[in-house]
Amino acid sequence: MGILVGVDVIYELGRGLADSSRADAIHHGAQVIDFERSTHTLFEPALQKLFLPAQWTIDAANFLYLNAQFSIALGFLVWLYLFRNENYYFVRNMFVVAMCLALIGYVGFPTAPPRMFPGDGFVDTITKYSSVNHDSTIAKVFINPYAAVPSMHCAFALMIGASGIAVCRHWWSKAWWALWPILIAWVVIVTANHYWVDCALGWLVALASFAIAKGALARWKPEAWDWRTSGGSRAGPQEVEA
Repeated sequence: MGILVGVDVIYELGRGLADSSRADAIHHGAQVIDFERSTHTLFEPALQKLFLPAQWTIDAANFLYLNAQFSIALGFLVWLYLFRNENYYFVRNMFVVAMCLALIGYVGFPTAPPRMFPGDGFVDTITKYSSVNHDSTIAKVFINPYAAVPSMHCAFALMIGASGIAVCRHWWSKAWWALWPILIAWVVIVTANHYWVDCALGWLVALASFAIAKGALARWKPEAWDWRTSGGSRAGPQEVEA
């Protein structure tokens, strides 16, 4: 767990302290909106309008956005470390690779999230309907407001969801993990923290991280870093009660 925690701290600090130009970030955000508008896929404002009248759905989305990474994601990783330790290291490596790839995107293509474009119909639900202030001093240390591309909420959700499907046996637990990436995509869009393009790029980061973890890292140290069964075989993941 130490490596993952250390990399995550570096990732969060690097994400928060990246020297991003506001002008560039706003420009890139406008480019994303223009792209979606030109392809007739700018559905996010309409999706928000659909759910805004039902405030409980917005409250739930705000809560999940602010807590999903630290509750569900961290909880799953701790469970995996304690009870499926032979598979934990593969998933950890995916996370490490994903965070490194994301930092490249944040530094190379700083992008303002949709919540910064109220003129295009986006509503910042967290600022409007919760007590969290994006601009607080503490938040600014760990949050880069221009780290919209890619969505790591979506990347982490897909990696965890796929891993959960692989290690769980019951249909209801598999169904939960299958729906998790979709739920998180809805959360980040309906709170105006990400565009659908960010979600798609986040999923691509997850797929690339899997490919690197499986194709490079696992081959480098297969006895520890490959996806293994509890008996040590590399034939595939063993399903467990969950």
